Amino acid sequence: MAVSADDPVVIVGMALEAPGGIDTADEYWAMLAEEREVLGPFPTDRGWRVQELLDGSRREGFKRIHDLGGFLTGAATFDPEFFGISPREAVAIDPQQRVALRVGWRALENAGINPDTVAGEDVGCYVGASYLGYGGDLAEYSAYSGHLLTGTTLGAISGRIAYVLGLGGPALTIDASCTGGLAALHVAVTAVRGGDCDIALTGGVCVLGSPGYFVEFSKQHALSDDGHCRPYSAHASGTVWAEGAAMFVLARRSVADRHGYPVLAEVLASGVNSDGRTRGMTAPSGDAQARLFRRVLDASGAQPEEIGMIEGHGTGTRLGDRTELHSLAATYGATRPGHGGVLGSVKSNIGHAQSAAGPLGLAKILVAAEHRAIPRSLHTDEPSREIDWDNQGLRLATKLTEWPEIGGRRLAAVSAFGMSGANAHAIVAVPAGGAP
Repeated sequence: MAVSADDPVVIVGMALEAPGGIDTADEYWAMLAEEREVLGPFPTDRGWRVQELLDGSRREGFKRIHDLGGFLTGAATFDPEFFGISPREAVAIDPQQRVALRVGWRALENAGINPDTVAGEDVGCYVGASYLGYGGDLAEYSAYSGHLLTGTTLGAISGRIAYVLGLGGPALTIDASCTGGLAALHVAVTAVRGGDCDIALTGGVCVLGSPGYFVEFSKQHALSDDGHCRPYSAHASGTVWAEGAAMFVLARRSVADRHGYPVLAEVLASGVNSDGRTRGMTAPSGDAQARLFRRVLDASGAQPEEIGMIEGHGTGTRLGDRTELHSLAATYGATRPGHGGVLGSVKSNIGHAQSAAGPLGLAKILVAAEHRAIPRSLHTDEPSREIDWDNQGLRLATKLTEWPEIGGRRLAAVSAFGMSGANAHAIVAVPAGGAP
């Protein structure tokens, strides 16, 4: 979907939460620039039988689960009174709703919008999320009966934000597995451009209600050998699950100018497609990815050599990285060797935050552009041997790299693909002068 040049969709606000206690853009940039990995042991305050989980993965047919992941330290922290929610209902609410609500609130504040003033306004809400196992059986009688339905239903993640803030635009939760957050961004851009709403909150959230995803990927032998995520590395051996959230405020440029909102970036183009039938339900399609990348690039009006930063999905799995590298090289490698876009993935720092992965990648782009530098992707001392880096035009982010402007702006691409077979891609342009 190409955005009309005469009134493009722009990002005017952003907020995030990431592992390691990170909940500001400055802290996020510091983590990236200081090349820190913020993985930690499994939380012990969620009622999970952690030792049983770790010991169980040693049985035949499973791959060992290591006591590491990208967990939010503030996942259980919530002020229900602030949002007009009773303490009993708050316990019944999936923490994904709670985190998305507070991050969405802060994104509006970041745009200079008082969240108390948007009730009844034409504001939409589009959030990528998946059901991750929070809450008990609805058929069981408990102290929380009556609240569990709205507390754990996926649609209530966006609906809760719309309800608390009184938003008058569409409110949709999009479950496209690990593509959800970036797919939600695409839908939100389309809605704002098409007039469904003047302003939209969009992004993705992931908070694990149970450690079940670790067990599933243990059985699929898709977890990292040692608990560290190594995107695009010769030593990539699997992924590491994580949590997080990033929310953005979108508006048409004319609306942003009229209200004096800061313009963080312009969304030049975005798109979503599906792998269709592949070798398996979780096996990505390089052809589908390449078709999407090319379509979005063409719609953006940019040339491959203008894309300075590429924030890939980068799961750290051998099949995923191999497929994505070839697709990216076919699209963005069509330039002089050694001068292509600089590729990395924030999963090397925080792990794989599923539906929030794409939005956290976009947040990385925005903070990197603000500091005019592309941070190093960790664990890249020995790049993947799946492509010829010297001759295929891509450059791996092996160090903090200066990001020069081109024509008064910095262009970047961000990708996501998921177990559902969905692919999402977006290209943004960040003003070289930064937000006013």
